[in-house]
Amino acid sequence: MTTPKQPRYIISVAAEMLGIPTYTLRYYESVGIIHPARSRGNVRLYSDEDLDIIRRATTLMNDMGVNLAGVEIILRMTNQVVDLQNQMAEMEEELEKLREEKRNE
Repeated sequence: MTTPKQPRYIISVAAEMLGIPTYTLRYYESVGIIHPARSRGNVRLYSDEDLDIIRRATTLMNDMGVNLAGVEIILRMTNQVVDLQNQMAEMEEELEKLREEKRNE
């Protein structure tokens, strides 16, 4: 079973799936938008998660007029929000466990 983070696609396949040139993928990597995995032969391998990030970046630029620097900031902030939400969920679970232990005393 594959996961969204599992590297699966070489650059030509990823570019075709996204409808963009391969040099655009290389550029996105050079500016830090994506970080594809590398094979032993140093071939870029893109995951489904990488493709989703590129789709979001493309939507932000083409549909909303955001420049590349803005895209990077938006993606970074989105990741931070997700991380904070996960931390909060973990803390809420821990708090609930502590409350349950307190009730059972």
